Amino acid sequence: MKTGRATRKGLYIGAGAGLVLFALAGLLPGSFIGGVIGITIAGKFFGAPLAPAVLPRVIVGMFMVLGVFTSGVVFVTGGSLLGWCAGTVLDTVRERRAAAAAAMEKCKETSDR
Repeated sequence: MKTGRATRKGLYIGAGAGLVLFALAGLLPGSFIGGVIGITIAGKFFGAPLAPAVLPRVIVGMFMVLGVFTSGVVFVTGGSLLGWCAGTVLDTVRERRAAAAAAMEKCKETSDR
C-alpha cells in the first residue's frame, strides 16, 4: 500500500505535537517517577535512609534519566501514532471520494450515449 501525503504529514505533525507535549507535561513527571523508583531500588540495596555515597546517587540518577526517556518515548510515539491514524483516515476518505467521482463521471458518460 502506498503511503499518501496526508499520512506522512500527519505522522510528522503528530511527532512534533508529541515532542511539545513531552516538553510541557512529561519531562518533570518522568524525572520524578524515575527518581522515586531509583530511591526505592537504592533503598533496597543500601538501606532505607540512603547515605550520601556515590553509588546510590548514580542509581537514582540513572533511573531519573530512564524515566525521562520512557516518558519521551511514550509521548512522541503516541503523538506519531495519532497523527499517522488521522492522516491515513484522511487519505482513505480522499481516495474513496475520488473513486466515487470517477464512477459518477463514467456513469454520466454511458448515460449520455
